[in-house]
Amino acid sequence: MPEPGTPIGDTAPGDDRGGRRILLLSYVIGLALAAALTTVSFWAAGTGEIYGPGVPIALVVLAIAQMGVHVAFFLHITSGADNTNNILALAFGALIVTLLMIGSLWIMSNLDHMMPSMSRLLQMQR
Repeated sequence: MPEPGTPIGDTAPGDDRGGRRILLLSYVIGLALAAALTTVSFWAAGTGEIYGPGVPIALVVLAIAQMGVHVAFFLHITSGADNTNNILALAFGALIVTLLMIGSLWIMSNLDHMMPSMSRLLQMQR
């Protein structure tokens, strides 16, 4: 909940400035945006209208937009002084997810080089 003197630009959609009606409107707008981004993501993945190598890039952009909608409209995280811990927790979570993704991709890319060939596997079984 923001302090009474917090500038209006430092508040997230749905902060308690207008009561329950504004909060409900914020959730409805967030839901509509999240549903629209999800629909566009499925369309982008299933259509042939987007250049093939551009589909993963489009999905990444749409996923980042989806995260932004959730952070702003549902979690109400802003850059205000009272949200410092929330932002640090969000950044730490993003770091952990990034490390997991990089580690998984590194393991999967090196897995083929570490595995013996099929003929070598058959020889080892005898």
